[in-house]
Order: sequence, then C-alpha cells, then structure tokens
Amino acid sequence: MELTKGKIVDMYRTMKLIRDFEANASRLFAEGKIPGFVHLYIGEEAIATGVCAGLNDDDYITSTHRGHGHIIAKGGDIKYMMAELYGKATGYCKGKGGSMHIADANKGILGANGIVGAGHNIAVGAGLSAKYRGTDQVCVCFFGDGSTNQGTFHEAMNLASIWKLPVIFVCENNLYGISMHQSKHQAIQDVADRAVAYNVPGVIVDGNDVFAVYEAATEAVVRARAGQGPTLIECKTYRHQGHFEGDPAIYKSSDEVSEWMAKDPIPRMVSYLLDSDILTEKEIEGIDEEISKELEEAIKFAEESPLPSLESIVEDIYTDIVEEVR
Repeated sequence: MELTKGKIVDMYRTMKLIRDFEANASRLFAEGKIPGFVHLYIGEEAIATGVCAGLNDDDYITSTHRGHGHIIAKGGDIKYMMAELYGKATGYCKGKGGSMHIADANKGILGANGIVGAGHNIAVGAGLSAKYRGTDQVCVCFFGDGSTNQGTFHEAMNLASIWKLPVIFVCENNLYGISMHQSKHQAIQDVADRAVAYNVPGVIVDGNDVFAVYEAATEAVVRARAGQGPTLIECKTYRHQGHFEGDPAIYKSSDEVSEWMAKDPIPRMVSYLLDSDILTEKEIEGIDEEISKELEEAIKFAEESPLPSLESIVEDIYTDIVEEVR
C-alpha cells in the first residue's frame, strides 16, 4: 500500500511522541513522582507505529505490561495516560490501574495487561465478536517473545486458526523474557516458526523498520478483513532499557547493546525523512518542539490533578458490598 507524505510524517510524529513520552516517564519515575512499576517501550516504537498506521479507528488492539507505545499509536490521549501513571483520578483508570492497565474502549484499546500472555485470548474474543457481528473489524494482539511459551498463546492461535478469526498476532521479539535471553527459554530462533503448527502465515520483519512493519501488518489486515483468518508477525527488535525502570540490565553485553543501538528506529526514520526530501531539519525540529509542548501540558495536567478519593475505592468493581469478616 503506497504511503502518502502526510502518512509518513504522521508515522514519524507517532514514533517520536512515544519515545519522548517514555523518556519523560523514565525521568519522572526516577524523581519519585510516578509510583508502581514502569516498563518502557524505548527502542520498539516502529512496531506499534507501523502496525496501528494500518488500522481503522474502530479496530481493536490488546496490549501488554509494556503498553504505552501501543496506546499512543492507537490514538490514546497522553494527558489521561500520564495522569494514570501518576495515580490520579483523571487518569484512564481513575488512578487505580497504573502503567500496566491503561484502556480506552472508545478507541478500540482493550487494555494493557500486567499478566503475561493474557492479551492473547482477549484478542480472540474481540475477533470472534467482530466475526459474529459481521463487521470488517480486526484485532491486533501485541505480545513479547516470552509470552509465546504460555498456554494462552497456543490456545489463541489454535482457535483463531480454526475459526478464521480476524486477529493479527504481533510478536515483539526484543530477545529477552525479563532477564533471560530467548536462546535460553526457546529451542527456536524465530517465533514465527510456530505459525506452521496452526496453518497460518508466519512472517518475520525488521521491527526497527517502520515501513517493513507497516507493509507486513497491512497485508495481514487485508487478509483478516477478507475472512482468511489470522497471521503471526514476528518483529525483531530490542528494548533499550532494562525490563522495568530500576533494572540495570547487567545481563546484556556491551557489544549487543552497541549493535542494536546502531539500529535505533528513530534516527533511521529521521535519516529517511531527510534523504527522501520529505522533511527538512527545521521541519523535524518543529514537530519535536510541538511534541515537547504536548508532553509539558500532559505532565502539568497530571501533577495538578487530584488523587482518587478514599470513597472511590469501591467504585467500578463487580460489587460494592463489603461484609465484615467474622
């Protein structure tokens, strides 16, 4: 599918917004302003951007504990995201979910998830719903390489294949399950090889090349909308930070880090924009400045927002009846 100049610029903007949002989250966490755990998406921006650039507003995604990038790429509001990271009442989950549980059903964001592999079967449910209702919606399921060892992955792939559901499984293979290298938790090098067991296409792409991701994802989306079932896309990538903020990542070698830093998707995109005469350096700087201002406003919104009230602890749950334990 041919990309317009406007679409390409939008893709750069999304990637840079994700990068800068995460850089600010890292800083604010270090300053003690963000409670709980934070798992950053720095280094993987091309995947969420490339995939979501080919989706419609009413398409669905399921996310992971490392979900900020997915949510931004699908159109999430960074003010409400930042407020949620701060634990404020104005956040997406009213300050009760934090970084790992942001959702926005109005934008098809069915939720980030702190449980490894939990998004697989949620995505199958969304795909079944779309097929049952006769819409042309699809659901993208984002997940990491480690989660493909979970039973949920195999259950989801099996059902989606049998029922030809409109689900695109996107594996973000950043080489590590927490601190364990993929070579130590899987006997295969390519997660995409697992697609053959379910008779679905298995595609491998450079996850740091936003255009390669976009092309593979749009082909899978077209296939899914046509009723031909799921696709498994493995995006080879690398997270720049530790598993979570505070993890020193001593399990990574300096040579490995240097090799992957040279493949950073943001500088690659900037070089493409300049070399192709799509944007000038001044225009890129202008976009970056706009993003900085948006983030300043989002942080200000979060810091000035109130904490949830004590009374709200029993709101938005299955029951608000509290019985005395005798």
